[in-house]
Amino acid sequence: MKNELVVVLDFGGQYSNVIARRVRECGVYCEVKPYTISLEALLTMEPKGIILSGGANSVYGESAPSFSPALFEKGIPVLGICYGAQLMAYLTGGRVNGAPKSEFGRAELRITAPDSPLFSGIPELFTCWMSHNDYISSPPPGFAVTAVTSTCPSAAMEDASRKLYAVQFHPEVDHTEHGSQILDNFLKRVCLCSGDWKMADYVDQTVASLREKIGSKRVLCALSGGVDSTVAAVMVHRAVGSQLTCMFIDHGLLRKGEGDAVEEVCKTQFHMNFVRINAQEYFLDRLRGVTDPEKKRKIIGDCFIRVFESEGKKLGRFDYLVQGTIYPDIIESGGTGAAVIKSHHNVGGLPDVIDFEEIIEPLRRLFKDEVRRAGLELGIPSDLVWRQPFPGPGLAVRVIGEITEEKLSLLREADAIFREEVKAAGLERSLSQYFAVLTNMKSVGVMGDGRTYDYTIALRAVTTSDFMTADFARIPYEVLAKASSRIANEVGNINRVVYDITPKPPATIEWE
Repeated sequence: MKNELVVVLDFGGQYSNVIARRVRECGVYCEVKPYTISLEALLTMEPKGIILSGGANSVYGESAPSFSPALFEKGIPVLGICYGAQLMAYLTGGRVNGAPKSEFGRAELRITAPDSPLFSGIPELFTCWMSHNDYISSPPPGFAVTAVTSTCPSAAMEDASRKLYAVQFHPEVDHTEHGSQILDNFLKRVCLCSGDWKMADYVDQTVASLREKIGSKRVLCALSGGVDSTVAAVMVHRAVGSQLTCMFIDHGLLRKGEGDAVEEVCKTQFHMNFVRINAQEYFLDRLRGVTDPEKKRKIIGDCFIRVFESEGKKLGRFDYLVQGTIYPDIIESGGTGAAVIKSHHNVGGLPDVIDFEEIIEPLRRLFKDEVRRAGLELGIPSDLVWRQPFPGPGLAVRVIGEITEEKLSLLREADAIFREEVKAAGLERSLSQYFAVLTNMKSVGVMGDGRTYDYTIALRAVTTSDFMTADFARIPYEVLAKASSRIANEVGNINRVVYDITPKPPATIEWE
């Protein structure tokens, strides 16, 4: 069954992916496509609606991203957000100018057209999130202003006869009150979507598709033991059973005790064909002397594939390689036309030539929280589904600078202590991700009567619904204090502990 589809055209805004996530929360399947996609290709997708994202450019700039004005004459509902709103105005005969006063942050918005389907059921006054230097100074012919702020005369506008809607603010971010309702109104009242994106259906359809695609061929799964690869493995295992072999590459970059835990889960709980490869020396040798995080990721990606190729051949011929790649991996690696934030070892880090017929990525359409929902649908125990996310490159991107066995040992112990204290405080389910980072910085300290010159550990904890944006977690000081005291006293060569209070953006969740 083909799901209803809404497409987000990405004009270079990092919130484009958040828009897609919010649309899916409304029960409508959504994909992000670059603004460079042709109108013909876009129409071939048969979208029920199209959303134009924000972006950092001015619509009248010489090299500003644009799109075919013919889009607005196709009868397909279109919602422009921020830059997308300005572009809609610009391409349909309106005027966009530099605003007399820029708006950044929260603003009070007043609805001037309460009968607008976009604002159905929403209070006349509410707080929205603005982020713009330009504004729509004169709406296009046929458009009516539907909302204003004290400094923005066209905070929202619409041409209902052509199903064209635009908002200068960002309904997709948490800072905008009723933002999800505004998007839901667009989807249900304007696009007339029924909301047929259901995880149970997705799991059943994907399993059936995998069964048909794989047939009687053999499959090798790149199992890291994290949530993503575990869900991918169980999904493929449900489809083809014993045709699947899960190969766990122990690259020496795992958290404390993790390798043994992964083996126990796969063998005992899921009864899978499971092979563990101890490749610590190979990975560490290839990483020796490397400090650049992008090089680390690409080396690790190459090492994974080479080990799978060589060890897989010992087990006989495999036709397919399964990976737990998810949608944010594709997006952040530039796979949708967005800027490359970082190469993921299972996306941008893959070598050009691999010795498999094809790579199967059953989760590449899902965001992280959707992966967890899929895991529950597959019957995976909730404690595994809600396990802390762990990057594919492992501790390699949590050790800043060159990687050594000594640094890895320090980080494992510090990370284990932090996780123990978070769990002891009953906070593990309220935090989306939490971990320790071994910085490459040494500083002067004092222990007893002696001077020390040792490493600094950074603790990181965030809350997020989609891992595309995140805020630092407000962990109680007493929890941080206990973790800090234990790390400084129980882990050698650490004399300072700091807590990272930077949201994403501007930072990423991981340090590298």
